[in-house]
Amino acid sequence: MSYGHGSPDIKAMTSLKVDNLTYRTTPEDLRRSFEKFGEIGDVYIPRDKFSRESRGFAFVRFYDRRDAEDAMEGMDGRQLDGRELRVQMARYTRLEAPPQRESKSSEKQNERGKGEAAEGEQMDHS
Repeated sequence: MSYGHGSPDIKAMTSLKVDNLTYRTTPEDLRRSFEKFGEIGDVYIPRDKFSRESRGFAFVRFYDRRDAEDAMEGMDGRQLDGRELRVQMARYTRLEAPPQRESKSSEKQNERGKGEAAEGEQMDHS
């Protein structure tokens, strides 16, 4: 959770993926449940881009890998908001910036270049 202080340096942190959350679980709820295992650097709950509701999982990042391992052992199978949590080491890290996609106009230009000759050029049909 960053409150206007910019993004934390997540590369040096160890990330846990926490599954089976209710839609009403907040980052503060997770922080309170996990902070007894060590210092937490970030809590992130992905949200649906249209409804803005929780997608039912979160990432809790610890500064120390041993703290993350302790939290995984201590919280996996525990109840939070009436649900049994599933906690594991995260396999992938969050992307820092979404990959850039080509615009529709550049895609059309690329398609046009495959089958049409540019103005002033002749196509070889042999």
